Amino acid sequence: MNLLTQPVGLSHYLVVGAILFVSGVLCMATKRNVIGVLLGIELVLNGANINFVAFGSEYLAAESPYAIGLDGQLLALFVIVLAAAEAAVALAIALNYYNNFSSIDVDKGAELKG
Repeated sequence: MNLLTQPVGLSHYLVVGAILFVSGVLCMATKRNVIGVLLGIELVLNGANINFVAFGSEYLAAESPYAIGLDGQLLALFVIVLAAAEAAVALAIALNYYNNFSSIDVDKGAELKG
């Protein structure tokens, strides 16, 4: 069976979501600047969104073949709105961080001014 003609199931979405989640956690753990950490947070949230949509559509598809799974999509939309607000606030904090420390390196912030 050809991989391109194989039907896409729940496990495929879960693998993609897990890859995004793990890459986001690794990005947050390895990056030393604020922008890299924010990028990792966004990857984690997008991985969670894929899982929400996949589980929502799979759950309703099991109940009825004509059901439209909006629960997962609405939850994902809510997470996207929260991620946009989080990105705006975090970028404002990063700009203030740069103005105070003249760097976006996370380790510089450990040296608090008294």
